[in-house]
Amino acid sequence: MKTNGLHNQLVEWRHDLHMHPQISFEEEYASNKVANLLKEFGIEVHQGIAKTGVVGVLKKGNSNKSIGIRADMDALPINEINTFSYKSTIENRMHACGHDGHTTMLLGAAKYLAKQGNFDGTVYFIFQPDEENTLGAKTMIEEGLFTKFSIDEVYGMHNIPGMEAGTFGTRKGGITTSENLFEISINGKGGHAALPHMSKDTITIGSQIIVALQTIVSRKLDPVDAGVVSVTEFITDGKKNVLPGNGLIKGDARAFNEKTNTIIEQSMRQLANGICDSYGISCDVKYKTTCPMTFNKPEQAEAATRAAITLLGNDSCNGDIEPRPFSEDFSIMSENTPGCFVLMGNGTKGSQGRPLHSADYDFNDELLVKGSSYWVELAEQQLQK
Repeated sequence: MKTNGLHNQLVEWRHDLHMHPQISFEEEYASNKVANLLKEFGIEVHQGIAKTGVVGVLKKGNSNKSIGIRADMDALPINEINTFSYKSTIENRMHACGHDGHTTMLLGAAKYLAKQGNFDGTVYFIFQPDEENTLGAKTMIEEGLFTKFSIDEVYGMHNIPGMEAGTFGTRKGGITTSENLFEISINGKGGHAALPHMSKDTITIGSQIIVALQTIVSRKLDPVDAGVVSVTEFITDGKKNVLPGNGLIKGDARAFNEKTNTIIEQSMRQLANGICDSYGISCDVKYKTTCPMTFNKPEQAEAATRAAITLLGNDSCNGDIEPRPFSEDFSIMSENTPGCFVLMGNGTKGSQGRPLHSADYDFNDELLVKGSSYWVELAEQQLQK
């Protein structure tokens, strides 16, 4: 592995970032650390893109070819329960999704490429804020990511628990779902708990809507199409002896393509309105796609897989991995510029095998050399002399 000599430094950087987590658009610690290190490596640095975003520019040779590599920096509002020495020092803030590792891997690649990189062209190192709320990529693009910088193609990576540590996966086409947030406002009629016949109780009506929503995936979608509909909140204005007149159902839906997403939205509206009509009340359904499906362009997916096979060998790589039912705002970057999103196994045991966003999750330090070496391999492959 090309970055073997950086192992101890990578671990030190990662543990430091893990101890100082900050959430969306507040990632000042990581942003400053990244900017200072890039400058130390002799890389041109642009700060303040989407507030805490950083772009490093490294040009060698005379070619106009370029590649962008993106890492996310934000943490989550979770209180860490791990007990190791580098656990979070900030209450209710934690790197429970491994973004500390993503940032460190890209820093390792930047250091190696700046000192020893063998390529002809420009590498753009993109350190993005606010992936978790899906506004970071969008804001960086709005503030000139692809107009101020001439980026031909863009790549991103995520660590994945439950997948053997250091193994690689990607696919052509859709690799992660869209994220769609919905709200169903129910306008009933409140009343006394002892006189339900005189009210239009939104708990009873809302409960029927919630149960009916579970039939969308099982009865409205073709079995070969994947989708998820999850209700996450049900809020009413009822009290101990007061039947509520108003209710609000909130939730999250996921889909791997626009057709499925349209069916979910239309079915949700039909079910909610139909149930409310039967009780003589009204409702309002809001359905908003906050993050589109991540779509890998064939050429970039082939390039990403080729680099992984060169580095890791055929047995550790899968260029046609099953798509994953989570969302990723890298999708917004790859909508604007041809790109590919790749996955690297974080392990199957202990804190490395816990689900993402768990209070006892931890990025696997074994990936630091492999991940940073992968970015080096990909950059040198795509910008061959």
